[in-house]
Amino acid sequence: MRKLVVSDPPDQGTARKSRIPAPRRSPENTVVRRRVVRCGLSVTGFGLSALFYCLSFTPSLLPRPWFLQGVVAGLTGAIGYAAGTAVGALVRLRWWPSRRVERIAWSLLFALVPILILVCLWLGTRWQRELRLRLGMEPQQEYDALRTVGISLLTFGLLLLIARLLRLGAHGIARLLGHLVPDYAAYCAGFVVVTMLSYGAFDGLVVDNLYTTADRSAALTDSGTGHGVVRPASALRSGGPGSLVDWDSLGRQGRNFVTRAPRVAELAAFTRQAAREPIRLYAGLASAEDVSARAGLIVREMDRTGAFDRSVVAVFTPTGTGWVDNDVTSSLEFMYGGDTALVSMQYSYLPSSISFAVDRSKVTEAAAALIGAVHDRWAAMPVTGRPKLLIFGESLGTYGTEKTFGTAEKMVRGADGILLEGPTFANPIHQELTAGREAGSTVWDPRYPALPVEFASQAPELRSLTGPRPKVVYMQNSSDPVVWWSPTLLWHRPGWLRGERGPDVTPDMHWYPVVTFWQTTVDLIFANKVPVGHGHVYKSAAVDGWAALASPPGWTVDDTLRLRALLDR
Repeated sequence: MRKLVVSDPPDQGTARKSRIPAPRRSPENTVVRRRVVRCGLSVTGFGLSALFYCLSFTPSLLPRPWFLQGVVAGLTGAIGYAAGTAVGALVRLRWWPSRRVERIAWSLLFALVPILILVCLWLGTRWQRELRLRLGMEPQQEYDALRTVGISLLTFGLLLLIARLLRLGAHGIARLLGHLVPDYAAYCAGFVVVTMLSYGAFDGLVVDNLYTTADRSAALTDSGTGHGVVRPASALRSGGPGSLVDWDSLGRQGRNFVTRAPRVAELAAFTRQAAREPIRLYAGLASAEDVSARAGLIVREMDRTGAFDRSVVAVFTPTGTGWVDNDVTSSLEFMYGGDTALVSMQYSYLPSSISFAVDRSKVTEAAAALIGAVHDRWAAMPVTGRPKLLIFGESLGTYGTEKTFGTAEKMVRGADGILLEGPTFANPIHQELTAGREAGSTVWDPRYPALPVEFASQAPELRSLTGPRPKVVYMQNSSDPVVWWSPTLLWHRPGWLRGERGPDVTPDMHWYPVVTFWQTTVDLIFANKVPVGHGHVYKSAAVDGWAALASPPGWTVDDTLRLRALLDR
């Protein structure tokens, strides 16, 4: 007889669960969740990030405020983390380290990195103090180091968060496409889509808006008038009585240019003899419809005011906004007792940095038009009866001046003297002269005996020149980032950091890939916030340049020192 075995009835909840298939968890899904949602820091990324972070505290050309140093350190650390993560990914293609190896690596990093950062903070504070003293600036407070660390960690964390969100987006797109295409194709597509969207957002929302905002802001600024600037009562100034140029069309910098000349009494007091009222002429963007028309308008203004009857005619290629350093113009007027005619012309109202990046053709066209028009009128005069023709350019203005002439030989023949301050890395003639310098001379103070061209890393060098006068003088402070910045700093050690250093470049500065590029880029921001003779600040140093090129008869070094002291006051 068969025994009936009665089992307990199955639990209803269990029965229901058994009829529902368990969700399938693919290895890919697990990896994505672990690597994106809950992933920690990369050991190689953390190590290289710490190294870059420490290197960011090494000195550069100019001292940095504490908050800017914090941003630089955080940004540099983020770059190091990205590079380290990429290296780690490449290594794992060949060899996947065990958990034990990772634990040992993390232990070493946790033990060494804090000590390394503390040492670099201490050294960085000391380097910044020494650099500020070298440039004649007040040292920062010791507690600024703590604020620097806070800003750097905030910057690093923000950049890491953005990177993680972008990575999460790429993986999300890859998971959606994984049902249609192979995994490797899905991940490549996700990366490409996120990259293109990020670039489009950055270029369209950030870059375009910043440029538009800067453009509008500069336009509003250009339409204003500086404090204390009023329409001139002299017929020898553009915008004054009888002028062919309307006062309102000059722009802010043009109005500054024509009104801030020294008074006749001031000129006479310095020269200790009778002086003349200087001529200053300018054309703004609204003064005529294009660069050729504006240049022609300037020449007609010169004929109207008798500019070609003066001892000196000087053409100034301004910076992006149309600004011309008044110390440079005034120094020439004091030197000649006002027997001068100075002319300039606006080509943009954007700062030089934006003009340089966006459109250099404007400065080239403007410089060629104005220099060409004045030169042609001057060259048509009898050699014995025409004034000295001098040309000046600063920063972006040096680029426009060089492009106008094309070669160093044409610059030498094209005027009685050309003074260029703070040339940019893109200047073709400057590059050619530096590359062909005399053997044994330095990049920051090259010698080029084949032509009457003189370089000066410090203005006082020009006081001891012997032999014939130079026809072209380059003034380039050895700590001027405008001169020494270049994209090649990313991967190539520059000549100015090899061998003998410039007079105001600290011997503690060294080249590191990527790091030195970012440091020098940041130096550009504060290039005008240092004392005269350092960074991109030349001002009264132009007196030495003019004296070397075209000083009047009887001019002495004592006169140079006296004029520089007057301008510095």
